[in-house]
Amino acid sequence: MMVDAAPNTAPGPRNVAQGFSLEATRPSADEVARLADTVPPGTMIYVTAVPSQSAPEQIQSVARLRRAGLEPVAHIAARRLAGLDQMHDLLRGMREEADTRRLLVIGGDVDRTGPLPDALSVIRHGNLRGLGFEEIGIGGYPEPHPRIAPGGLEAALDEKIALAVAQGLRVHIVSQFSFSSDSILAWLRQLRGCGINWPVRVGLVGPTSVPALLRFARRCGVNASLRGLVSGAATSLIGHVGPGPIVDALSKADDLGDIALHYFSFGGTVETARYACEAAAGRHDVHRAMTHPN
Repeated sequence: MMVDAAPNTAPGPRNVAQGFSLEATRPSADEVARLADTVPPGTMIYVTAVPSQSAPEQIQSVARLRRAGLEPVAHIAARRLAGLDQMHDLLRGMREEADTRRLLVIGGDVDRTGPLPDALSVIRHGNLRGLGFEEIGIGGYPEPHPRIAPGGLEAALDEKIALAVAQGLRVHIVSQFSFSSDSILAWLRQLRGCGINWPVRVGLVGPTSVPALLRFARRCGVNASLRGLVSGAATSLIGHVGPGPIVDALSKADDLGDIALHYFSFGGTVETARYACEAAAGRHDVHRAMTHPN
């Protein structure tokens, strides 16, 4: 007797590109309006702390995103703050004027040290829950940090998470971008193996020209995957390079826990937003095509 073969019910790759977030630098009113027309309502938009931008300007950018129906996440860069009074004024402005509920707390890429030398000091002294903040993002590094030893990174991450949770804050981790899927996968598995099961937003660079990729990678200290990018065929490309292969690798893995994608918008915020929406819709032919010459 012939027996029909059982249908293949094994789950296919998940679409980790859904629920993405974006990073924006000094978004103008026009840019915010175009973002709101492009991405789903409530999309998380991280607003960078630019050295040349005043606190009122950053607060205004964040408020503009909130009014547009998006979910702003303000960067708080500890070493760029002159002291506790400036930090508290900035945090109050973010809550009262911009209705910000989420922050990304970082050290900031400057050498100056003072009363707020690192992200931990902001969590410790910021009275974040008392001001009404609900959640913070903490930086993570799939590749070696240019200034901090790996053991120091792990200890600092543990301490920041513990202090935030003790204050009643939700936590997520936002990783520095990498061009290496192997580095990202190994780092995520190490986190999960250490019992760190908080949501992770995996930093990727949206479609960007090769010269721009090289410039930003050097500036941010992403040396390991930069070497792979330089030695590979990508340096000969004429068009834009996108993160399609990394998205595919993350989608195929089933042991990474709660992850989503976080796009650095070096190729333009609105352009990156369009790409992110295409990937979230499952149009993988589109994001694969953007890894080859146009």
